[in-house]
Amino acid sequence: MNEATLTTFIVYLVGLLVLGIIAYRMTSNLSDYVLGGRRLGGGVAALSAGASDLSGWLLLGLPGALYAGGMGEMWIGVGLAIGAYINWQFIAKRLRQYTEIAKDSITLPDYFENRFHDDTKILRAISAVFILLFYAFYTSSGLVGGAILFEASFGLEYTTALWIGAIVIISYTFLGGFLAVSWTDFFQGTLMFLAIIIVPIVAIQEMGGWNETAQLIGEIDPTHLDAFSGITFIGIISLLAWGLGYFGQPHIINRFMSVKSSREIPKARLIGMVWLVICLMGAMFVGLVGIAYFENFTNAPLDDSEQVFIMFTQVLFNPWVSGFLLAAILSAIMSTIDSQLLVSSSALTEDFYKAMFRKQATQTELVWVGRIGVLVIAFIAIALAYNPESTVLELVAYAWAGFGAAFGPVIIVSLFWRRMTRNGAIAGIITGGVTVMVWANLGTWFGLEAEIWTLYEIVPGFILGLAAIFIFSLIDKEPSREVMEEFDSVKHSDI
Repeated sequence: MNEATLTTFIVYLVGLLVLGIIAYRMTSNLSDYVLGGRRLGGGVAALSAGASDLSGWLLLGLPGALYAGGMGEMWIGVGLAIGAYINWQFIAKRLRQYTEIAKDSITLPDYFENRFHDDTKILRAISAVFILLFYAFYTSSGLVGGAILFEASFGLEYTTALWIGAIVIISYTFLGGFLAVSWTDFFQGTLMFLAIIIVPIVAIQEMGGWNETAQLIGEIDPTHLDAFSGITFIGIISLLAWGLGYFGQPHIINRFMSVKSSREIPKARLIGMVWLVICLMGAMFVGLVGIAYFENFTNAPLDDSEQVFIMFTQVLFNPWVSGFLLAAILSAIMSTIDSQLLVSSSALTEDFYKAMFRKQATQTELVWVGRIGVLVIAFIAIALAYNPESTVLELVAYAWAGFGAAFGPVIIVSLFWRRMTRNGAIAGIITGGVTVMVWANLGTWFGLEAEIWTLYEIVPGFILGLAAIFIFSLIDKEPSREVMEEFDSVKHSDI
């Protein structure tokens, strides 16, 4: 284990804990803990949303996909960029306004209940169940990724590595809640941004420039430079469809709700999109450049394509810089896990404990229930991740599709169609979520081999979820006058 690399890593981890302690002193009620009291600036909200969104996939998964498959894998980046822009442009501002007008809703289930004036708690409970279901596996997959990073970089035993990463994340999320998560995500997003730019630039310079690099890639396999080679129409649609997932991710949507004013949204959109597009391009260049570098300069092509970024940090930089670049990978993983823990905790606290059992609970009590919820959910995720074989990497794509199909259509339609009803929302959540679960397994269950069954499950889930919303809303009676007037008031809001 290199001492310089380890030292920079430890400095980074200590810094995260310090941020958690500072945020702890600024957290006095549940709104502070879950949404930071709605006082985030546009820049922090933008980078926090981006960092919690892309996770380790940005530095491990996407470069690995390009390293293994060439430019044909770029379509997932295109889909994500388009989806993120539409989300910032059309959803962020209206959701920020509507959630405050709808009884200052601080969680997604809270918003759904207040949007439709649902006194039965059914809509809140159903949405909270789907949140906890998909996040259990999403979070455990991230913990596995962090453990593998510690294991590969420092030679630690897997379970030791798992506990080190988990303890740091749990500590600052437990202490500081949303403010700690957002501030650390801002810092982590900055670190990820620098890392994903520096690595491909240095590698390209090592090989003599981009023209020489592209020539070397073409000599290895010309199809690596062709975005349409080896990919079908269904394959392109499936990769582009990742963009649909943005509309339903609770850990991203919460950032829109937390901005101090809707007037901050344009600034946040600009910062967030510039950050996202540059990061996606940098990650794709890491994978492409890796094809040429490890074939021609080390004569040792990688067996595990997702190790391409990690290997670059070891062969291109001195140990001190390498430590910070490895910390960027951990940043990407942590920034998603902490957000997922917090959203899951808020679902337990706000949507089960307060709504169904302790309506008169004090703010101090709720904050501590939220903290205990972080611990409970984290330990469930650790248990699932304890055996590295117990989770499958595809579960990340599965959970992304589940959230996108279950909540995306409901969020979009609830913000822009005044005729939507509570029953339409319930039908949309259940139809979208269940379709993802069923579609993902249909081919295996019934041995279906037609290409259509390889279509990413978010596509049928999203389409059927939308259809269910409109069908059940139209056959239902119209919403009450109060619901209609509240919807109309959002148009004139300047919150």
